[in-house]
Amino acid sequence: PQVLNLSYQDLGDPYQLENFIRILRRLIRVECLQLVDNALRDLSSVRLPRCKILNLHQNNLTSICQLPKVPEIQHLCLSENSISSLGELSLLRSTPLRSLTLKRNPCQFLEDYRSRVFSCLPKLQVLDGIPKLLEDSVPASSPAASRFCTIL
Repeated sequence: PQVLNLSYQDLGDPYQLENFIRILRRLIRVECLQLVDNALRDLSSVRLPRCKILNLHQNNLTSICQLPKVPEIQHLCLSENSISSLGELSLLRSTPLRSLTLKRNPCQFLEDYRSRVFSCLPKLQVLDGIPKLLEDSVPASSPAASRFCTIL
């Protein structure tokens, strides 16, 4: 597979960032892309048609809308960003996404976080490194939810 690691680029300067985005737009064959700790804010103009694994750990993303277009994505890491809303998760619903990492984002502290993510993304199997649990399918407001105790 086409694997590329472009992590830890010092993209503080707007000129550097502009050229970096230009490079990303050419990566139409990449299947596994590492973009860790790049201070990235918006990749919505980038399309990665074959990308199955994307690691955006430790960037400055505040919304799912800022992700690149990744129609084939299976594993997506967004840990340590600034994503506070789960509302845009539906944008990933048509993808084959199986594993999503959102830990250390403000959205992780929302009420019913896990069940909300799994209800938005029915094909998802793993969230934050933890496989889908029975109670992740139960809305917290239902009486059945109180019968479960999760120890992590």
